[in-house]
Amino acid sequence: MKITQIDTKPVVPNPVAERRASASPEPNAEPSAKVEISQAAQAAQAAALGNEGSFDTDKVERMSQAIANGSFRANSEAIADKLIANAREQLAKAYR
Repeated sequence: MKITQIDTKPVVPNPVAERRASASPEPNAEPSAKVEISQAAQAAQAAALGNEGSFDTDKVERMSQAIANGSFRANSEAIADKLIANAREQLAKAYR
Protein backbone atom coordinates (compact mmCIF):
# COMPACT_ATOMS: atom_id res chain seq x y z
CA MET A 1 0.00 0.00 0.00
CA LYS A 2 1.35 3.42 -0.96
CA ILE A 3 0.95 6.25 1.55
CA THR A 4 0.57 9.72 0.12
CA GLN A 5 0.45 13.09 1.78
CA ILE A 6 -3.01 13.95 3.06
CA ASP A 7 -4.38 17.43 2.67
CA THR A 8 -4.79 18.52 6.31
CA LYS A 9 -6.90 21.60 5.64
CA PRO A 10 -10.50 20.81 6.50
CA VAL A 11 -13.04 21.84 3.93
CA VAL A 12 -15.63 23.86 5.79
CA PRO A 13 -18.57 25.25 3.87
CA ASN A 14 -19.39 28.90 4.53
CA PRO A 15 -23.20 29.11 4.55
CA VAL A 16 -23.15 32.84 5.38
CA ALA A 17 -21.07 33.69 2.32
CA GLU A 18 -23.25 31.43 0.18
CA ARG A 19 -26.41 33.09 1.51
CA ARG A 20 -25.00 36.56 0.90
CA ALA A 21 -24.04 35.64 -2.63
CA SER A 22 -27.47 34.24 -3.39
CA ALA A 23 -29.29 37.12 -1.67
CA SER A 24 -27.46 39.87 -3.54
CA PRO A 25 -29.95 41.94 -5.48
CA GLU A 26 -29.44 42.51 -9.15
CA PRO A 27 -27.76 45.87 -9.84
CA ASN A 28 -30.85 47.38 -11.48
CA ALA A 29 -33.47 45.58 -9.40
CA GLU A 30 -36.47 47.53 -8.14
CA PRO A 31 -37.04 47.45 -4.37
CA SER A 32 -39.83 45.05 -3.48
CA ALA A 33 -41.26 47.32 -0.79
CA LYS A 34 -41.10 50.96 0.12
CA VAL A 35 -41.31 51.89 3.78
CA GLU A 36 -42.15 55.32 5.08
CA ILE A 37 -42.28 56.29 8.74
CA SER A 38 -45.15 58.61 9.54
CA GLN A 39 -44.52 61.97 11.14
CA ALA A 40 -46.45 60.80 14.19
CA ALA A 41 -44.14 57.80 14.57
CA GLN A 42 -41.07 59.99 14.12
CA ALA A 43 -42.37 62.41 16.76
CA ALA A 44 -43.12 59.54 19.16
CA GLN A 45 -39.63 58.14 18.67
CA ALA A 46 -38.04 61.54 19.24
CA ALA A 47 -40.10 62.04 22.41
CA ALA A 48 -39.20 58.58 23.70
CA LEU A 49 -35.51 59.04 23.03
CA GLY A 50 -35.17 62.61 24.18
CA ASN A 51 -31.45 63.35 24.23
CA GLU A 52 -30.65 59.66 24.55
CA GLY A 53 -30.80 59.29 20.76
CA SER A 54 -27.81 61.56 20.26
CA PHE A 55 -24.22 60.76 21.07
CA ASP A 56 -20.93 62.54 21.51
CA THR A 57 -18.78 61.76 18.48
CA ASP A 58 -15.64 63.02 20.24
CA LYS A 59 -16.25 60.63 23.13
CA VAL A 60 -16.81 57.75 20.72
CA GLU A 61 -13.52 58.58 18.98
CA ARG A 62 -11.66 58.77 22.32
CA MET A 63 -13.09 55.40 23.37
CA SER A 64 -12.21 53.85 20.00
CA GLN A 65 -8.64 55.05 20.36
CA ALA A 66 -8.44 53.75 23.94
CA ILE A 67 -9.73 50.34 22.84
CA ALA A 68 -7.31 50.27 19.91
CA ASN A 69 -4.27 51.07 22.03
CA GLY A 70 -5.34 48.82 24.93
CA SER A 71 -5.81 51.54 27.54
CA PHE A 72 -9.62 51.32 27.79
CA ARG A 73 -10.80 50.15 31.19
CA ALA A 74 -14.45 49.35 31.77
CA ASN A 75 -15.95 50.35 35.11
CA SER A 76 -17.73 47.13 36.02
CA GLU A 77 -19.53 48.69 39.01
CA ALA A 78 -21.01 51.46 36.86
CA ILE A 79 -22.05 48.93 34.23
CA ALA A 80 -23.70 46.72 36.84
CA ASP A 81 -25.51 49.69 38.40
CA LYS A 82 -26.88 50.78 35.03
CA LEU A 83 -27.94 47.23 34.13
CA ILE A 84 -29.83 46.93 37.40
CA ALA A 85 -31.46 50.35 36.92
CA ASN A 86 -32.45 49.39 33.39
CA ALA A 87 -33.92 46.08 34.57
CA ARG A 88 -35.92 47.87 37.27
CA GLU A 89 -37.23 50.36 34.72
CA GLN A 90 -38.27 47.58 32.34
CA LEU A 91 -39.98 45.64 35.13
CA ALA A 92 -41.81 48.76 36.26
CA LYS A 93 -43.09 49.30 32.70
CA ALA A 94 -44.18 45.65 32.46
CA TYR A 95 -46.28 45.84 35.63
CA ARG A 96 -48.09 49.12 34.93
